[in-house]
Amino acid sequence: MTEEQQQEPDYRFTLANERTYLAYLRTSLTCYAGGLSAVQFLNLGGERWPGRVIGIVLVATGIITTLGAFRRWQVNLSAMRLGARLPVTRIPLMLAATIAVVGLIGLLFSLLR
Repeated sequence: MTEEQQQEPDYRFTLANERTYLAYLRTSLTCYAGGLSAVQFLNLGGERWPGRVIGIVLVATGIITTLGAFRRWQVNLSAMRLGARLPVTRIPLMLAATIAVVGLIGLLFSLLR
């Protein structure tokens, strides 16, 4: 499809796409903050490695979420301009799984302490 055949999407959909992008960025910032806090302040027993592992996983999740959010914003905008269906994303599944696993690890170490 040429550039002339592309249509500018309704501004409401463009703004909704941007709000979704910003929500992903807020989530990634939360992951960064949680990861850095876990490395600095989490004390799960006498050893510091569980806090470091949780911190590394959360910061890596934040980086993946930031990159995935930008890609999703671009793909959604392109799909809207072409009048195509919006693609399915796995970012929410990845976020939910990661946060659940990190929460379970933190709970496990807290109970064993």
